[in-house]
Parts: sequence; C-alpha cells; structure tokens
Amino acid sequence: MGITGIGLKARHTAELLAHRPSLRFLEVHAENYMGAGGPAHRWLTVLREAYPLSIHGVGLSLGGAEPLDADHLADLAALVNRYQPELVSEHLAWCRIDGTYLNDLLPIPYTDASLSLVADHIDQTQTALRRHILVENPSSYMAFPESDWDEAAFLAELARRTGCGILLDVNNIHVSAHNIGLDAKAYLAALPTGAVGEIHVAGHEPVTHDGRAVLLDTHGAPVTAAVWDLYRQALTRFGPVPTLVERDANIPPLAELLSEVATADGIAEVLPGKDAAHAHAA
Repeated sequence: MGITGIGLKARHTAELLAHRPSLRFLEVHAENYMGAGGPAHRWLTVLREAYPLSIHGVGLSLGGAEPLDADHLADLAALVNRYQPELVSEHLAWCRIDGTYLNDLLPIPYTDASLSLVADHIDQTQTALRRHILVENPSSYMAFPESDWDEAAFLAELARRTGCGILLDVNNIHVSAHNIGLDAKAYLAALPTGAVGEIHVAGHEPVTHDGRAVLLDTHGAPVTAAVWDLYRQALTRFGPVPTLVERDANIPPLAELLSEVATADGIAEVLPGKDAAHAHAA
C-alpha cells in the first residue's frame, strides 16, 4: 500500500465499496458528520472497516479571538471518539465572530499575542479530544505588517509549545509563495522534521484581480507540476508522510483521483533514502 488517500465524496462511495481501491486512508470533513445518524454515517461506518480515517475540521476557529465554541468542540470530540480516526486536523485560521460562522478560513497576524491565543486553543482542543491534532498552514493572499513571526516559524513554535503536529499543505505554500512572495524552500527548511504528520496536495486556479495575477486555492483542479515538485521536496525532507490528494470542487471521476494518488505514491517510491526515512517515521 502507498502513502496516499483521498477525501470521501458521496458520489464515489458505491465505487469505493465495490472495488476497494488501494488507498492509505479516507479523509472526511468533521462538520459533515456532526449528527447522530443518517445515510452518511451508515456509509462511513462501512468504509471505516476498509480504510483508516482522517477527520479534518474546518469550523473550530483555532485562530479566532473568541473562546472556542464549547458545543462545536464537544461534537468534534464525540465524532473522534465514535470513529477513532488515525489523524485529526484543523486549520491555522479563524472563521467565527459574535457567534456567527463565516464560510471561509480567514488569516491571522503572526504575533506573540496570537501565538499564545492559538496555543491555548490547541491545548483546549487536545485536552477535549484526548489526543494530539495536526494544524494546517493556510493559503495567503495578503500579509499582515504587524506580524512578529514568519509563518513557518510560527507553526514550528506552536508544535513546540503544544505538542501538536503540522498538516503541511504544499499547494498552500505554492499559492502563498506566488501571492505574497513567501520562500517555499525556506519554509520547508524551517519546519521540524518530526512535526509533519500529514501532507495535502491540491489544485489551484490563476485569476486576475485589480490587474494583479493571483493564485486561488480552490481544490477544484488537478495538482500542477510545480506543486508536485514542491511535494517531492517535502517528502525528501520529512519522509513518506501520509498524503491526501484534495479535491473539493469540480469533483472528477474516481479514476482521475486515483491517477493522482498513483502519482503521489510514485514520487514517494523513488525518494532517496526512502527505506531509512520510513524507518525513522515509524
């Protein structure tokens, strides 16, 4: 078996059950399963017998200035307890204000104050879940002049303070490098090798806004050659980390996703020192 999984989409469920393709894991968005029952839970219960799970949250608002939503955290804890996933992750972002949830993952300034706030929220989350989580780096379209830290150092310090891991989205790094001039190679070099517990690869789309060429993190296109190259660099540094081919829009046939899974697995197979890196990761 390789190191790569896909996000579970309803349109692929029957085909997954019928053919059981070789996948490292299936990822689900936590908020889609925060209910007691229904068809989604019935399918997930069956698929859980065939594949390990990764639960990926999008609504906890770890970077928000307000206290964590206790009900949301309790629902997440119940879901994690029910399915016992291999991986649990959230975003370095905020999405809630005055009790209202926003349909976006919004950036935070990388200041000492926000570092303490996010660390406290991660500690609360890990205590509630009784396990460590992974925190995903965002895609950026602007940089805060108030920031005291660069993003990679901020993530590394969060991992040091809380024991959390890092979900490294290499597409987000590529998007941010284009949009705000982030140095992708320096970013990878700044992260502690033992902290990266999962990697995401995804597609993006170029747009023009106010005369400026911008990359949008859409998860709606195939992974580009530049992102595959950055993924290769990430695996060389961090070893054969479980990897997700992420597609949340313009969902293609399952066969197309499995082709990208094969590409990711193929990159991992030819890593220099692959066996030693695998032994270290284990």
